[in-house]
Amino acid sequence: MNTVSDLAFFVALARQPSLAAAAQDMGITPPNVSRRLAALEKRLGLKLLNRTTRRLSLTAEGQRYLQEGEQILRDLEGLEESLLADRQTPKGVLRVNATFGFGRRHLAPAISDFALRCPQVEVILTLTDHPLDLTEHAIDVGIQFGTPPDARVLARRVASNRRWLCASPHYLTEFGTPAEPQALAQHRCIVIRENTATFNNWQLTDGQSKVMVKVRGPLSTNHGEVAVDWALAGHGIVLRSEWDVAAYLRSGRLSRILAPWVGEMADIHAIYPQRHHLSAKVRVFLDFLVDRFDAASNPAW
Repeated sequence: MNTVSDLAFFVALARQPSLAAAAQDMGITPPNVSRRLAALEKRLGLKLLNRTTRRLSLTAEGQRYLQEGEQILRDLEGLEESLLADRQTPKGVLRVNATFGFGRRHLAPAISDFALRCPQVEVILTLTDHPLDLTEHAIDVGIQFGTPPDARVLARRVASNRRWLCASPHYLTEFGTPAEPQALAQHRCIVIRENTATFNNWQLTDGQSKVMVKVRGPLSTNHGEVAVDWALAGHGIVLRSEWDVAAYLRSGRLSRILAPWVGEMADIHAIYPQRHHLSAKVRVFLDFLVDRFDAASNPAW
């Protein structure tokens, strides 16, 4: 049973003066038209048309079915046109989730510029300690680091992001600069407890080899910005994303050590629920983020 198809059939039929004319208009035989009308009337338990071989006339129920049915079809057509327009023009509510550090420092200013470019989009930015479940919290776009963890979502890389070993010049002057990754075990390291993984095991790579170093230090935190603040104050070595430390490296307040060794891959991805067709607001927002943060075209950090 296809109610919409039956409704469209009846509206097309009622516009014709006879079954024969309706059959010619639909490109089918008159018996087929007659059988389909009979099946529709049987399903509804109503007689919709008085018909002869020469003439059709609506019953009272048929007149109501036609009038209200035409309105339903117009509403459906308008809905589809509206959905198509939504794919072409970004508008509506866009819910975005990110972690506090990156969200406050980089994503919020980006959204400010996006709002000027797309004034018909209402952006709701939710910052959290850990990424939210997109479905449970009705999030359109989530910003995450590293490999997307969930096969139920789609992901688009927004920017490359390396994790660098850094320390303040004051710390390096006082305690020396490690010459190899294994030497980190003898240094004061500031560790970040971000997830359930062993927080003081640093996985490092130089692009060819990989090594794991168990580090320790007097200070640890679950907040990346706090860890960077402690590194700036000379408390030790930190392993932190370039988006968070690039400005301090440029200013000289932090120095990168042990290059080319870096932490595990932490590229920035925008994830979104699986959909066959992205709405314009999501599609345009993703394009905007890539244009803004992609290091190949615009070194955002």
